[in-house]
Amino acid sequence: MSVLAGLCLVSLLDFTLGSWPWLKPNQVDEGQTKRPKQPPHIIFILTDDQGFNDIGYHSTDLRTPTLDRLAAEGVRLENYYVQPLCTPSRSQLITGRYQIHTGLQHSIIRPRQPSCLPRNLVTLPQRLQEAGYSTHMVGKWHLGFYRKDCLPTRRGFNTYFGSLTGSVDYYTYGSCDGKSLCGFDLHDGESVAWGRAGKYSTHLYTQRVRKILATHHPDHQPLFIFVSLQAVHTPLKPPKSYIYPYRSMGNVPRRKYAAMVSIVDEAVHNITYALRKYGYYRNSIIIFSTDNGAQPFTGGSNWPLRGRKGTYWEGGIRAVGFVHSPLLRYKRRVSKALLHITDWYPTLVRLAGGNTSQDHGLDGYDIWPVLSENKESPRMEILHNIDPLHRRGLGSWQAGQGLWDTAVQAAVRVGDWKLLTGDPGHGDWVPPQVLTNFPGGWWNLERGTGEGKKSVWLFNITADPCERNDLAEQRPGVVRKLLARLVSYNRTAIPVCYPPDDPRANPDVNGGAWVPWVGDEEQEDNWNGVYYKRGRNRKRKKCRLCKIRSFFKKLNSRIMSNRI
Repeated sequence: MSVLAGLCLVSLLDFTLGSWPWLKPNQVDEGQTKRPKQPPHIIFILTDDQGFNDIGYHSTDLRTPTLDRLAAEGVRLENYYVQPLCTPSRSQLITGRYQIHTGLQHSIIRPRQPSCLPRNLVTLPQRLQEAGYSTHMVGKWHLGFYRKDCLPTRRGFNTYFGSLTGSVDYYTYGSCDGKSLCGFDLHDGESVAWGRAGKYSTHLYTQRVRKILATHHPDHQPLFIFVSLQAVHTPLKPPKSYIYPYRSMGNVPRRKYAAMVSIVDEAVHNITYALRKYGYYRNSIIIFSTDNGAQPFTGGSNWPLRGRKGTYWEGGIRAVGFVHSPLLRYKRRVSKALLHITDWYPTLVRLAGGNTSQDHGLDGYDIWPVLSENKESPRMEILHNIDPLHRRGLGSWQAGQGLWDTAVQAAVRVGDWKLLTGDPGHGDWVPPQVLTNFPGGWWNLERGTGEGKKSVWLFNITADPCERNDLAEQRPGVVRKLLARLVSYNRTAIPVCYPPDDPRANPDVNGGAWVPWVGDEEQEDNWNGVYYKRGRNRKRKKCRLCKIRSFFKKLNSRIMSNRI
């Protein structure tokens, strides 16, 4: 344990955040900063499920020369946070608001749910359009599509090419909600792109980005391209030629995953080459970010951080990210300023010469002075989330010192301190390359013990980024202050929107594709207090083989628990 803790501290220690005034507004004077005279071209590249240890400058077993070079020549973000799942991160990027202020506090938007990004909110691309930008999106949407008004082309993008659901096949673009309900999901604008299947999605999306750059004139109008790659989300299906350089890896999922990361690196190389070729680069800003942590059991790695995708441990929410731009004043450095994905909204709008004064209730901050001039971050805290529908912990009001029901899943970061309540998710530390076979490799896993009986955790993330030393019992005063912050945030929350499945979404009754199924003239249903319930929304086929698999899966779990 001491060796692993040492590795963790060597990797991540020395985060120095300013002193935090308890329960006071977390504002810092931004001062005056130099901005580009002409609105810059903005390329935002978002990868899917790429973990903290899944990039060359954090890992020795992955080859990402382009990403490493761009990060080294720009500003590498080493205290940058996103959300633990796809929809939450995307919603916060595009609105600049926490989930509690959009109604998307719980889980993700599923294909059959009549839900989408709230249509009353002005989005980042809409603000950029107002500032004179040509806006384009390529890749994964995953912010709902049950009405046409929810589509990317209705939310601020002049053009869209990609998939609307959360996961599709990289070649066929088939997307399944469960195992029995599948449909085609590749769209060009508001039409189904039936004839475009067959090409690996990262290559297809890169081709579209290069086409946009080639057909647009950089001096006539500023450009915003949101490149929302499907990679490196499952299924693990890279072309075989990319797997060969990683043939020595014993872990087959890791081998395929590494190949997919290399394809992302190649895609970024091709995009940056096009920026230079067509005259955009000198007045461009390239932002690279992942949407959440990786899933170790499908090849990803968050080592040495704790947890994985879908959890509020650092492995689920601390992101890989960097900014590369000739417009940066101070380059070639590592930033340890506290930043969050909501910060991109006000930052990019103001860089574009736009106005956020009408966007009341933004949770993000303008961080361009932090990025360009190495100034202090205006952010002193992050509400990771409050999910009132996730109540699986053993918490109580008593455990929350009478302030907070600790059965509610919640997490907040204030200065150096991070508080978690309820069920944060699986809290394992998974070193890379341990899962070489199934199930034997599982026995080498580090696992958190005794966590099932807890409902409150407190960590000094600056000193303990791997969350190994819970200080909740030693520092009850700090716990109380952070619980008070949760109470304060919760007073501003709007009701959760997580409706049941709508059978009309079935691709079989919509021409075989995932498309909007509610007409523009139909009134909005009131789903307040009515929620999707896991296991009650989908038909399940009787499958003897499935039962056998389930039996052995449970048996293996028992064996694994006994052997660890």
